[in-house]
Amino acid sequence: MEIIIKLSQFLLSLSLLIILHELGHFIPAKLFKTRVEKFYLFFDVKYSLLKKKIGETEYGIGWLPLGGYVKISGMIDESMDKEQMALPPQPWEFRSKPAWQRLIIMLGGVTVNFILAFIIYIGMAFAYGDTYIANADLKDGLLIENPAMIKAGFKTGDKILAVDGSEIAKFDNDINMKIIMGKEVLIERNGVQQTITMPNDIVDQLSRHEKSPIVSIRMPLVIGAVTEESKNTALEPKDIVLSLNGQKTKYFDEAKTILESNKGKTIPAVVLRDQKETQVQVIVNKEGKLGVKTARLGIDSLEKLGYYKVSVQNYGFFESIPVGIEKGKNQLIGYGKQLKMIFNPDTGAYKQVGGFAAIYNIFPNTWSWEVFWTITALLSIMLGVMNLLPIPALDGGHVMFLLYEMISGKKPSDKFLENAQMVGFVLLITLLLFANGNDIYKAVVGK
Repeated sequence: MEIIIKLSQFLLSLSLLIILHELGHFIPAKLFKTRVEKFYLFFDVKYSLLKKKIGETEYGIGWLPLGGYVKISGMIDESMDKEQMALPPQPWEFRSKPAWQRLIIMLGGVTVNFILAFIIYIGMAFAYGDTYIANADLKDGLLIENPAMIKAGFKTGDKILAVDGSEIAKFDNDINMKIIMGKEVLIERNGVQQTITMPNDIVDQLSRHEKSPIVSIRMPLVIGAVTEESKNTALEPKDIVLSLNGQKTKYFDEAKTILESNKGKTIPAVVLRDQKETQVQVIVNKEGKLGVKTARLGIDSLEKLGYYKVSVQNYGFFESIPVGIEKGKNQLIGYGKQLKMIFNPDTGAYKQVGGFAAIYNIFPNTWSWEVFWTITALLSIMLGVMNLLPIPALDGGHVMFLLYEMISGKKPSDKFLENAQMVGFVLLITLLLFANGNDIYKAVVGK
């Protein structure tokens, strides 16, 4: 069932993005009276799953889920229809239209992608608002367990004050990306401020410890289940450990330190059970652990226990517009920085480029419309930016040649465009194989 939910989100998100992207080309083509021969979700190599011709356009669903396309008459595209291009230009063909009209048609897809992302962010601001912990309320700092972050100079208890001079006011889902993309992080440790310079290859280092969060809030030690092998029968599920061997253990990381220094011993402990403090004796095994399964508390429970104050900011319809636009702008800038890192071999970020499996894996096993729209908005930005790259066979490649034509007054020959399209197609296949090859490599040999 979990696989079905995950796959459904993946296919729904991609289908929505592909259809709207191609619609961005389709609508201006129709407005400029340009014939659109095909409008397809997925590729119909040799045959299609569904198809129906309405007017001059065949609408369908292909069997190869690698994207989608619109086939516009008189345009050199992935169809490589040389026979049509060999005939005299017709007034309804793409090549017969003024350069400015062709430019609008080619920019239509990415324009829709960007508009969609901003609309989603505006809608989410209105529907869900913002839920966060004010950075000032993280009195005891953050949990830093990722080896790459520790190697970079961070420690548990550090307070993140600013990244590249920009103040961190909220602890939310964006903080990890801000740290990764940053060059200098201002922290406070034991009341003293200091700056940590992020390693150039931090993305590559973090990828080797993907299961460990970059930074996270500190949690108490909560007993999830007492296994049969454990001798700690005095402990019960949902117990919250308050102290060990007479030392307070507000956080799990503090409890770990005490347990490691008491290996093989039986020590007194105080737990919070049914809202009452209860004294018990616990056995620490030779590995410095209790031999139990731990659990995590939700943010609401942590707030009730007095660990953190959760802030919720709701927005009216008109208030959500600038909030959503700002969110979209930040995501767009952030993705631009990611691309810059990927194209810089020194960062090692290219090793983390993923294909369809990587996209599939970012969707959760449970259905959440909030998470779904968050991922879809980000993918829409990614699709828009990637399509703008000046690579022949992508929208950006067509735009590049059109701008050359508009500036120079000279139109590249059809033969040149055909060769450029072929080069771009080979390049795209290479990138596709590289990205999905990365997915396969990670699945087979691990990180």
